[in-house]
Amino acid sequence: MRIPKHPTLLRRLRDARVKQLVPRCPPLAASLGHNAAGGTHVTLKVHGKTRTVYVPKDLTEEVAASIREHKRLRQLTSEITALQLALIQTHLTAQRRRAGRD
Repeated sequence: MRIPKHPTLLRRLRDARVKQLVPRCPPLAASLGHNAAGGTHVTLKVHGKTRTVYVPKDLTEEVAASIREHKRLRQLTSEITALQLALIQTHLTAQRRRAGRD
């Protein structure tokens, strides 16, 4: 993602991404895997330990959608963080620019 330098553009981009933070389905921080027998499972961290949970066939698509949603939200959060940091970094420059107009 390209980060603009102007505070107004930064705010617009940040606010647009914040609006997208509404989950479409419950997010799941896990990865989906398949075993040799053709079964599906999710692997995730619980209290610092890796856990594997069997996923019934009729829930596979729902679980996959939840994992995709978690990745989408994580990406959005990362972009919002970058934009917010850019706003903080450009704050003094923008303030000086405004002061010069008075």
